[in-house]
Amino acid sequence: MSGSPRVPRVPRVLRTRGARTAPTAGGRADRAGRTAGTRAVVVGGGLAGMLAAAAVMDHYDHVDIVEPHAFPAAGPGPRPGLPQARHAHILMSGGADAIDALLPGTTERLLAAGARRVPITTDMVVYSTEGWFRRWQRATQYLIACSRDLTDFVVREQVLADRRVTVHSGSRVVGLLGSRHSVTGVRVRTRSDRAGDPAADMAADLVVDTSGRGSGMPRWLGELGVGGLAEDRIDSGLAYASRTFRAPGGDAFPWPVVSVQAGPRVPGPGRSAVLVPVEGGRWMVSLAGTRGGNPGHDPDAFTSFARGLRHPVIGDLLARAEPLTDVSVTRSTANERRYYERLKVWPEQLVVLGDAVAAYNPVYGHGMSVAAQGALALRDTLGRHGATAAGMARGAQRAIARPVAAAWSLAVGQDIHYPTTFGRQPALADRLLQRYVTRLSRAATGSFHAATALTEVVTLQAPPASLLSPAVLASALVGPLRPRLSAPQFTAAERRALQDGQAVVLSVE
Repeated sequence: MSGSPRVPRVPRVLRTRGARTAPTAGGRADRAGRTAGTRAVVVGGGLAGMLAAAAVMDHYDHVDIVEPHAFPAAGPGPRPGLPQARHAHILMSGGADAIDALLPGTTERLLAAGARRVPITTDMVVYSTEGWFRRWQRATQYLIACSRDLTDFVVREQVLADRRVTVHSGSRVVGLLGSRHSVTGVRVRTRSDRAGDPAADMAADLVVDTSGRGSGMPRWLGELGVGGLAEDRIDSGLAYASRTFRAPGGDAFPWPVVSVQAGPRVPGPGRSAVLVPVEGGRWMVSLAGTRGGNPGHDPDAFTSFARGLRHPVIGDLLARAEPLTDVSVTRSTANERRYYERLKVWPEQLVVLGDAVAAYNPVYGHGMSVAAQGALALRDTLGRHGATAAGMARGAQRAIARPVAAAWSLAVGQDIHYPTTFGRQPALADRLLQRYVTRLSRAATGSFHAATALTEVVTLQAPPASLLSPAVLASALVGPLRPRLSAPQFTAAERRALQDGQAVVLSVE
């Protein structure tokens, strides 16, 4: 829904359903008796934006989502402005649990639509830097495997079913209203605006920016007189190439997730691949390589790239599958972080979350999960303090920074060790930590306890500091309790699904 016709004055006002031209003081009381707000504006209608709307809708009478692009007309589908949807995505259990807390029943909806709940590492074939992970039958964590289009649709459908939520598609935010002490709304331009038209004012009691890597928030804050924002950018030079295949056996067979990981200690560029089974009996396969080892657009080179990794298992699997799409490539993979929580001055009624705060190398699969945990942190902060409490926005920004910091340490702690990385080089402490994590990863190839400690951190269910607990330190010291696997673990049923299979590659341990 776009704004109403222009009014003959400057600045004009973008009038929305029940909109006010200025925020009102006070507000109604929420269910817990705290003061609630009248209108929240969410900048961006992607996954993070929809989750932000879910987080705030019980605390505001109206939620307006300002989104430059149109959503698919019906069902899951590609959305302009989200080219990364063509690449493999996984939703970690830490993120899935957060989404279920915001929108109860979401996981069940995803599974009913064809997504897979993949227990870790039971239904995974993973070749880590230290060797093959065993497919333990005592799974403690999980991931949700499906297309990004399906995840976005299932979340979006639930949020937009709420009558309190209005979408302004074809509109974009170009600035903030208010002062360095308090934001009172946003300035919006619509697709129908002519050159020279003034931006419209949209008043709000809360503004949540979820507009992604390209967020204009640093500039908008500068226009209000808020400066001194610290930023980090650490780029390993990684590029992604992805393609979708029809899986052998179609949707009748539950294939495992298959991953061949790179490692900064492996000579040459870091190259990796992941095969994710998604709805409709398909495999989404993403290849990745750092500078000097980037995959390209050539469909004829796709399978050979996969076969040239540290182990050819994914390439050999693809030889048995039918390609359904061309190859999609992206190079926007740098780790980028903005430390809003450190600013000395933070305006009331303003929150930033999702990729607008921090975006990560997608090879680690944390973006959706961190956005979900950030939205949950916002909801919980509103629940504790109320919508109009002084300091609520700063408290929410600091709470959002906690899952951001955990995922950042995981991504950057790995990427800084690649010789192709720009932005930061490993210090002595980084090298010592890497040596310890390498030892723990080696133990995880044959120790259920060590494997569980790692997966709890990777799935954002436990903080990275938990890897330094006495029990985990002991597991790293003892090392693997079972002999190392010499080949990937495929079940007899998985081998049969490939008919004659690849006798050597698909061996059973």
